[in-house]
Amino acid sequence: MNRHVHLLATAQGLLLTNNIVFIAINGLVGMQMAPRPWMATLPVMGYVVGGALATGAVARVQRRWGRQASFQSGLAVALGSALLCALAAWIGSFWLLLAATVVAGYYSANGQLYRFAAAELAPPADRERAVSRVLAGGLIGAVAGPNLASHTRDLLPVPFLGAYLALAAVALLSMAVMAMIRFPAVAPMPAGAPQGRSTAELLREPTFLVAALAAAIGYGVMNLLMAATPLAMDVCGMPFSDVAWVLEWHVIGMFAPGFWTGGWIRRFGVMRVMAVGVLLNLACVAVALTGQDLHRFVVALFLLGVGWNFLFTGSTTLAMQAYRPEEKDRAQAAINFGVFATMALTSFASGALVTTQGWSVLNLGSLPALLVMGVALAWLARRPGLSRTPAPPRP
Repeated sequence: MNRHVHLLATAQGLLLTNNIVFIAINGLVGMQMAPRPWMATLPVMGYVVGGALATGAVARVQRRWGRQASFQSGLAVALGSALLCALAAWIGSFWLLLAATVVAGYYSANGQLYRFAAAELAPPADRERAVSRVLAGGLIGAVAGPNLASHTRDLLPVPFLGAYLALAAVALLSMAVMAMIRFPAVAPMPAGAPQGRSTAELLREPTFLVAALAAAIGYGVMNLLMAATPLAMDVCGMPFSDVAWVLEWHVIGMFAPGFWTGGWIRRFGVMRVMAVGVLLNLACVAVALTGQDLHRFVVALFLLGVGWNFLFTGSTTLAMQAYRPEEKDRAQAAINFGVFATMALTSFASGALVTTQGWSVLNLGSLPALLVMGVALAWLARRPGLSRTPAPPRP
C-alpha cells in the first residue's frame, strides 16, 4: 500500500472518531434536552438524514472538482457543525443541536466515499486490499472516539461541551492529513461521451442491487443496535465509562478485520464472506437476547461490528464489479443514499423501540432484514455467470 492509501486510512480513522463521539453522546445530550423521551435519538437520526440529503450534492462536487476539493469541503462542514453543536450544548437548544447534526451529514456523505477513493489510489491487483485497509483505519476511531467522549464529557462546566470542541480540533487535523493526499485528476468528459446507465437501470442489475442492499442492511442493522446501546445501558444503570468501553470493542470489531478481509475475499469469494457477515449479525442478536449485563453487551456489539465489516467490505467489492467508469459517481451516490436512508430510519426506530419496548424487542426487530439479506445472497449466488472469486474491481 502506498503512502496515499495510508493517509486516507488515517482520514478514515478521524472520520470514525467523529462518528463514534456523535453516536456516543448525541443520544445522551438529546435525552437531556429533548421535549419528549422518544425524541432522544433525533440528533443521531439528523446526522444520517443530512448524509442522505447530501449524497447528490457530494456526487456533483466530486464529478466537477474531484475528490480532494469535495473531501476538504466536507471537513470544513465538520468543523462548522461541531462548533454549532457546542453552541447548542452551551445554550441548551435541542433544535439547534438537531440542525447542526443535519448539516454535519454533508461530512459523513463525503466520508462514505473514502473507501471508493482508496481503490483509485492502488494498482488494480491491490484494490480489494486498499479498500479493506482504508476501512481498517477506523481502528483509530475505535480507540480515539470512546476515549475522547469519555475524557472530554466533563472537561467544561456544561456536559459534553468539551467533546464537541474536541471534534472541531479533530476536523482541523483531518484537513491537514487530507491535504497531503494526491488523488487522480478528474478527466474532462468529452462531448458525446457515453453517459452510462441511469440509477434505475443500475438497480435492475442483480449484482449491483444485491451490493446496494447489503450496504444498506449491513449499516441499518448495525446502526439500529449501536445507536440504542448507550440508552439501553443507561437504563440498566451502567456508567458512561462502560458505554465507552462497549463502543470501543464494537468499533474494533468493525475495523480490525479490515487488515485481512480483502485477502479473504480474494481467497474465498465475496459471496462467502458476505454470508458469514449475515451469520455474525444473527449471532449478535442471539447473544443480546440472553441478557443485559456488561459482558453480553461487549460480545454482542463486537460480533455486530465484525459482521458489518464482512457485509460492507463485501458489498463495496461487489458493487465495483457492477458499474462502468462513467457510471461511478451515479452508482456510488445511489449506494450511499440507500445507506443513509436506512440509517435514518433505524436511528429513529432505535430510540423509539428501546425506550418504549425494550432491548430484546429491538434486537428481534432486526431479524427480518437479516433474513432478506440472506435470501438475496442465496438468490445471487445461484445465478449463472457469477464469479466466486471476484475480478479486480472497477474504479
